[in-house]
Amino acid sequence: MPDTNVLAERPAQGQATVTDAIIIGAGISGMFMLYRLRELGMSVKVFEAGTNVGGTWYWNRYPGARFDSESWTYGYSFSKELLAEWDWKEHFSPQPDTLEYLNHVADKFDLRRDMQFRSTVTAAHWDDAANQWTVTLENGEQAKARFLFTAIGILSAYTLPAIPGRDSFQGPAYHPARWPHTPVDFTGKRVGIIGTGATAIQAIPEIAKQAAHLTVFQRRPNWAAPLHNAKISKEEMEEIKSRYEEIYAHCAQTPSWFIHEADRRKTLDVSPEEREAFWEKLYAEPGFGIWMGNFRDILIDEKANEKISEFIARKIRQRVKDPAVAEKLIPKDHGFGSRRVPLESGYFETYNRDNVTLVDVINDEPIECITPKGVKTSKQEREFDILIYATGFDGVTGAFDRIDFRGPNGLTLKDAWADGPRTYLGMLPEGFPNMLMALGPHTARGNIPQAIEHSVNFQAGVLRFMLEHGYTRIDTRPECVDEWTETVIKAAEPLLSSKVDSWQTGVNRNVAGRQVRRVLGYNGNGAHFRRKTDEVTTGGFKEFVFR
Repeated sequence: MPDTNVLAERPAQGQATVTDAIIIGAGISGMFMLYRLRELGMSVKVFEAGTNVGGTWYWNRYPGARFDSESWTYGYSFSKELLAEWDWKEHFSPQPDTLEYLNHVADKFDLRRDMQFRSTVTAAHWDDAANQWTVTLENGEQAKARFLFTAIGILSAYTLPAIPGRDSFQGPAYHPARWPHTPVDFTGKRVGIIGTGATAIQAIPEIAKQAAHLTVFQRRPNWAAPLHNAKISKEEMEEIKSRYEEIYAHCAQTPSWFIHEADRRKTLDVSPEEREAFWEKLYAEPGFGIWMGNFRDILIDEKANEKISEFIARKIRQRVKDPAVAEKLIPKDHGFGSRRVPLESGYFETYNRDNVTLVDVINDEPIECITPKGVKTSKQEREFDILIYATGFDGVTGAFDRIDFRGPNGLTLKDAWADGPRTYLGMLPEGFPNMLMALGPHTARGNIPQAIEHSVNFQAGVLRFMLEHGYTRIDTRPECVDEWTETVIKAAEPLLSSKVDSWQTGVNRNVAGRQVRRVLGYNGNGAHFRRKTDEVTTGGFKEFVFR
């Protein structure tokens, strides 16, 4: 796969590029938006901070990185030819294969010719008089366009721990979201990793296989369930291809675009024996069934959630030999499924290894500071050759906060969203004309590529409508933003996840001002969301103001 260093042609010094549209980001969203805008005959410029396409799968190269969605539901579905020619190697694709796939898509549709790499966008300002956006890059270069599309991802603004002395460590230190492009050799090394979120749960078993010793600093334990990954044979792949139309039609009707949907029964309506057998079946199956295919009330009813949490806790105790370590790995502050459930491959068994130590930094041994040689806790200084900060992301709005977006009269997007995002359908922010967002706050999510395809297709429909009617500007209607914001808030209220601190509720202890929960996504039924966007389209987009 190419990792190109070739840049799209740059403008002359001091001269701004002018196109119909600018896209920020060349990941799954940006690539598909470029494809759709080209179909409309628009000139497009894509700015990407990396040296190639891929987004999440370009940046996150850490050991063990892979999907937790079934590979054959994760790819683009817009091209039958693409579906027919690509073979997935595993049911849950590892990062190198996924990046290879995205490079294949970029090659097939010649996407790179409209992309400029090594181009970090620092600002985007709306010019009311010119009716266009001016985008500024880190190097001072500027570009102008009537339409601005953000394809910056919901988990791209990575965060480092707010620990004194963090930058003093003299050895190599990595965040999984900025992993080196060449493999890191842990052989014979003393490794410390801070964090036990989804990334760490994938990385820890792989690092432990190499390291002389791995010390895991756990701030809060996470629930996790087995991935049960497997290779896909040629015959199985052909059978999957024969059912693609059926598979994608099914996913389009499920609440989160996955193959899984909740069992219609309630947890306490079945006998304990039947309940246990059902959970054993789900726990032994691959993918998100244990989370998304479970009884329909486990994510909204505390008593039902207590039962499934007890089941998963028993599984952890069975898999971890040391009872004291097992108890440390069982969350006590939230129930199973109330935060996004990481899927793992031997994570809990890793703590049975002689070369792995778990340190509970909340209850047993708080971290005081990072030192030149390692990590100093309340009990001792532990020395390391390599440190890993698996401390996550400033989710959903964090990537927007790191770009200086300004609308009419200089209003910044960060200020406009200070009390929470205000958008229509999560696709157009209030007060920012001609700015459309893929996976913006308050939009529906789930199986990300399918959510992206739906969002991009809707926005391409808006653009087609504007071109057909000679419109050059689109704004939200305040009453529609109010209605959608209320819909999003009400959809979140019944969920146990709304009562839990996580990136999905906007809480991040490593970011100033991120200690208050906010509703950042549409957590209602995805099928309802799709029906709503279809109604807006067939109704002629009257919920927007066109000029």
